Amino acid sequence: MFRVKVYRVQGEFLVAVCDSDIVGKTFRDEERKLKLEITEKFYGSEEVDEKRVRDLLKRATIANISGEKAVKLAIEEGIIDKDRVLVIGGCPHAQMVVL
Repeated sequence: MFRVKVYRVQGEFLVAVCDSDIVGKTFRDEERKLKLEITEKFYGSEEVDEKRVRDLLKRATIANISGEKAVKLAIEEGIIDKDRVLVIGGCPHAQMVVL
């Protein structure tokens, strides 16, 4: 399962999605001074299945994607390039913007 939250901001359709099991966790990369906080406030409380995530990501103009399963799904959909995934403290993270 995944957590997802949709934002509509200035004509954009922003989708924030993450693996459900990482909500509430913080990942750090001290060497690069990076921190990734997976909060319910940002990623939402709605639990959704893979089909719903795929549908939302296809419509997104901006996406924020965290977690192994969520990032893998975005790669499979062709939304994220696997060579552009950032790993912070062991957690894959990617962002996408349609220009």
